[in-house]
This record gives sequence, structure tokens and C-alpha cells, in this order.
Amino acid sequence: MHDVVDILGERFRTTERAASAKDRSGLQAAVDAVDLDTAGVGNAEALREVDALYADNAVWFHHPSYVAHLNCPVAVSAVAAEAMLAAINTSVDTYDQSEVATLMERRLIDWTCGHLGFVGGDGIFTSGGTQSNLQALFLARENVLAEVAGHYETEPRRGGPGLGAPTRRDLLPGLRILATDQAHFSVSRAAFLLGLDAEAVVTVPTDESGRMDVEALNASLLAIEANDQIPMAVVATAGTTDRGVIDPLETIAEVCAAANVWLHVDAAYGGGLLWAPARAHLLDGISKATSVTIDFHKTFFQPVSSSALLIRDASLFAPTIHHHDYLNPEAEAHKADAEPNQVDKSLQTTRRFDALKLWTTLRARGAREIGSMLDTVCDLATDVRELLEAQADFEVLGASDLSTVLFRFAPATADPATCDELVPLIRRVLFRSGRAAIARTVIDGTPWLKLTLLNPDTSIDDVTAVLDLVRATGHGILAGRDLEDAATEGGAA
Repeated sequence: MHDVVDILGERFRTTERAASAKDRSGLQAAVDAVDLDTAGVGNAEALREVDALYADNAVWFHHPSYVAHLNCPVAVSAVAAEAMLAAINTSVDTYDQSEVATLMERRLIDWTCGHLGFVGGDGIFTSGGTQSNLQALFLARENVLAEVAGHYETEPRRGGPGLGAPTRRDLLPGLRILATDQAHFSVSRAAFLLGLDAEAVVTVPTDESGRMDVEALNASLLAIEANDQIPMAVVATAGTTDRGVIDPLETIAEVCAAANVWLHVDAAYGGGLLWAPARAHLLDGISKATSVTIDFHKTFFQPVSSSALLIRDASLFAPTIHHHDYLNPEAEAHKADAEPNQVDKSLQTTRRFDALKLWTTLRARGAREIGSMLDTVCDLATDVRELLEAQADFEVLGASDLSTVLFRFAPATADPATCDELVPLIRRVLFRSGRAAIARTVIDGTPWLKLTLLNPDTSIDDVTAVLDLVRATGHGILAGRDLEDAATEGGAA
């Protein structure tokens, strides 16, 4: 383990590229060449091999030219905690496998609920935002179905009392989730996994900045009611993946409260703003949500995985509870001194003690310093946007509440269709060269390059160097096309 630390320390010190610059076929050949059925080669040789195969060809999120996805450089204290939790191998599903680890995780959940304003709230650590969103919508489904069933115990079913209460099978096709087209894809995936209809996710229009249109949300809820359907949940996003904007949480919460609808806030990206001195106000209204997703492995600089689902009312976790005699016997669960078995709240059984990483980072750096680091990357995004807006050969789309910048290379000599074609080509050329890693997306049919800035050590000069690479690559592609056109014309002549 000491040897690995020394090797990694040297790689972090000397790495000069964001990616390996090796072609996929070569990497595949190197992977296939390893005989996994041969006799063991010993610890030292095995670690030497994985250093050469993995570390030498890794994508380095700490490098200033990595500005692609929602991947952050990680706090060293969290890496040390990762080694500790992996070596001890605690599982925090039951108390008798974890003891103090369960108590530490529950303390962090209480701490996070406190910052959210969830008095009497609860939560659970998960593998990531996708799992957190899935469990939130599962809980919404089950609690809504239970509420509807309770309603029919006192109110006759439309069409006459002789029809009886609708069954679960009757109700499922009418459940609807409301979200914008900027919501994370895990919302639609969760609807599918939860057995809902293909039409279950109702797209709520956005304004020109990509934020949910609250009037359109209200109209959608009214239309659902008019069609005898059931609004299962509204999903608001605090930090959209593409544009980094935050839906108007306060007014959305008011609409959901008036309609008695479960409000889930996917704050996987933006949840860290709760601790950001300059931007915490952007999450005003989140305290009125029913459930919230926060990914600490995005804006708290934690190694993957470190996410949490937080619920405003602890009783809403009830649908998750299942008892097994070998694990969490029901008879013991009702005793006054019952052990805190967290498998009661988790979709996972065996579960890593990922909370230790966050605990250690908070004690090492302090929550306010971490929040200030998030403010730093958001300030950098603002500076980068201003830099791009001042350059005639770049276009910029909108503004971000967080650390995302959408732009594209658009020289005066290129028409819009050509600029569209350049976006994926520039990204691919830069990534394959290893010189820079940037992302791309499509907004309203138009392709854009995307910078996601999550490294507080990255400077405006570092990003300028990446933009210079984008410009040079774009000009190189255009020059190559001109040569091909000239050759074609010459051949035709």
C-alpha cells in the first residue's frame, strides 16, 4: 500500500495530460493480453501491472485541462478515509456489522437535514444521484398510492359506490411525474423501473434560461387532474447537468403544496451550495421539498461514491422497510432499545461506509471552506463566460448558476451548419490527443461544447489554454476540409 501511494504521488506530480492519448484498439489489446486464469504473479508484480495498465491510461480529473463532466478532484483526506474504510470493510446495513459507523453516518444525515431545514427528517447514503432519485420516486409512488387508497376508504369511487376501491393495478397507469426536459435522465429511467406507463413522465416547459416554467407546471397539474390521473411527484432540478441552472424552488414548492404533490429536488449537482457563502440563497425554498438528492462526490470533492437521499419526514421511509430474521428481525425492531439497522431505509443490503470520507473531509477542511471552494469554481465559470463573450469567434449560450459553460467555435468564415459539425469533431480530436477533455451536448437542436469546472485550483489561464486548443483544432479541421475540397476540385478539373 505504501508503494501504491508513492507511485500515485509521482503520477499526480508528473501527469501532463488529461487523458492517455492512446487509441481504443490499443487499450483493448492491452486489456485482452492479460491472462486472468494464470497463476498469481504476487502483490508487487500485480500492482506494477495495474499501474502500467490503469494509472498510466487513466483520465485525470485533477488536471487543469480536464473540464468535461461532473467529475471533481478529490480531497486527500477523503482518499485516506477511502483506504481505511476499504481495508476494514465495514458494511453499514446492520448495526452488528458496523456499530459506530452507523452512528457516524446517521449523524451526517442529521447534519445535512439540519442544513436543509428538515426538522424530523431522515435519509440514507447511496451510490449516486441515479439511485437517490430512484428511491425518492419509489417512496413517492408508494406513499401516494397509500394516500389514494385511504381516500377511497371514505369516499366512493367515481361512477358509484358499487365499483369498490380501485386496485393497485388500476392506479399505476394513471400516475404521473412532472419534470422538465432538463431533468436528469435518471427520472425517466426510474419511471420505467417503477413499472409506470411510457407516458408517465410529463414534460413541463422551461423558460429561455432552461428553468422550469412555474405557470406551465400549474397548468400541467390541472390538466392531469382533469384527465383523472394522479400527480405522483414533481421533480425540480437544482443544477441541471447541461446548463447548470436551478429551477425556481420557492415558487415550485408553493404550487406543489397547494396541489398536495410530492416535491423531489434533484440537487445532485447544486446541493453543495447549501454551504457556499456567496450562493446559498440560490437554494431558497429547498426546505419545502419532500425529498432531496445531494451528491457529495460532485461538489464536496469526495471520491465516488458519496451521495445521499434526504427525506423531510422520516415516516415516509416506511415503504422501504422489509424484515428478515437473519438480518433485522421484526420482533427486535419494535423494542425500545432496537438496534439502528439502516437496511430498513436502503435499497441496498451490503453497503459501504462511504460517509467516512465526508466525515473526514469535514473535520479536515470544514464545511465553510468546502463551500468557498464551490464558490471559487462558480466564479471561474462567470469569468470564463465573460472571456468567451469578448471573443468574436466563440458563441456562448446563457448563464449558469453553477460552474457550467456552454459555448462553441463559430468563426465568421463558417456557416451555422459547419459550426454544428465542428462541435463533436473538436471534442473528439482533443480527447484523442490527450491534450484536453471537454464535453458536448445539444440544446434545442443546436450542438454545444461544454465546460464543467469543478477544480478550485484551475485558473482562468488554464481554461484560456484549453480555449486556445479548441480554436486551433477548429481552424485545423476547417483547413483540412479546404484542402480536401481543393483536391476534389483539382481532380474534377
